[in-house]
Amino acid sequence: MGSVWQPSVAEARQGHHPRGGERGWAIRGTGAYLPARRVRSEELSASMGLGPSWIEERTGIRQRHVAHSGQAASDLAAAAAGRALAAAGLDAADVGLIVLGTSTPDELGPSTACRVQALLGARRAAAFDIAAACTGFVYGLQAAVGWLAGQRGPAHALVIGVEVYSRFLNPADRATAALFGDGAAAAVVGPAAPPYGIGPVTLGSDGSRAGDVLIPAGGSRSPASAGTLAGRGHTIHMDGRAVRAFIAGVFPRLVAEAAEGAGIKPADLALVVPHQPNPRLVASLAGEAGLDPAQLAIAGQDVGNIGAASLPYALDRAVREDRIAAGDLVLLAGFGAGVTWGHTLITWPPP
Repeated sequence: MGSVWQPSVAEARQGHHPRGGERGWAIRGTGAYLPARRVRSEELSASMGLGPSWIEERTGIRQRHVAHSGQAASDLAAAAAGRALAAAGLDAADVGLIVLGTSTPDELGPSTACRVQALLGARRAAAFDIAAACTGFVYGLQAAVGWLAGQRGPAHALVIGVEVYSRFLNPADRATAALFGDGAAAAVVGPAAPPYGIGPVTLGSDGSRAGDVLIPAGGSRSPASAGTLAGRGHTIHMDGRAVRAFIAGVFPRLVAEAAEGAGIKPADLALVVPHQPNPRLVASLAGEAGLDPAQLAIAGQDVGNIGAASLPYALDRAVREDRIAAGDLVLLAGFGAGVTWGHTLITWPPP
């Protein structure tokens, strides 16, 4: 007869519990933070010498938020994480892991996740960053689920996406300055009884396309120098046509893969939460993906492209707007620089 692991009284009080197939992992709370300053697209268009509706007509973005000079990525991330913990009814002592996706860290090292751990006072938490660009939140969910399943410790993890893109933009480059904003969003991952929870996470990448979107200077390949600063090598460079083609191909494919893997049709999905580098473009792909536009959680019109925070921000907004109920099938579909992509299908848990 097989044995069953049971926690001691002391372990139970500390949050230790069995990790195994009898337990799933679900999103137990979400939260987001946006800097106070807003820049409307009409204002930004005027600064570029464009017509007032130029940006919104092409992207669907009405405004974006910009961090003030004293705010770093960790500040935004900690604020979002605190709200996610409050939504889950937890505090920092309940967190065993902080995994943070970003392309705009506080510094090249240490990890921004460690900065967040200190700001939250989450002394029991391990912490690390994930550099998967706009797919960072989906990559982070995989890391969190894998970590929780193999550890004995606090039974919850924080998965955070954050960007402060405004520090890395060339205001004269309409291809990037028109799209990006600052913001953070987070989710608490914790135990859930089957059938609820996060399903298999599928991830992918194609490093041959790393040059499609990148910040070319400041790393070991092209260290910061007077020359790289003069050439604006520390700002985002993007091949707009290549990125648009990538989005148009990858989003419908991710929806099809997820539906086929679950043995359902795209129409059976209660909600699809995609990354939104260009909300108008992503929304226009609904039909090709076999979706009704009403199935999409689109929020980029109010924040722009906030990278690793884009998907979790749209998810948090959908939660706050009561668009998700227990038992709903919710698809998260991320894609971004690298290039990278990933998806997971969640059976949303009851409170």
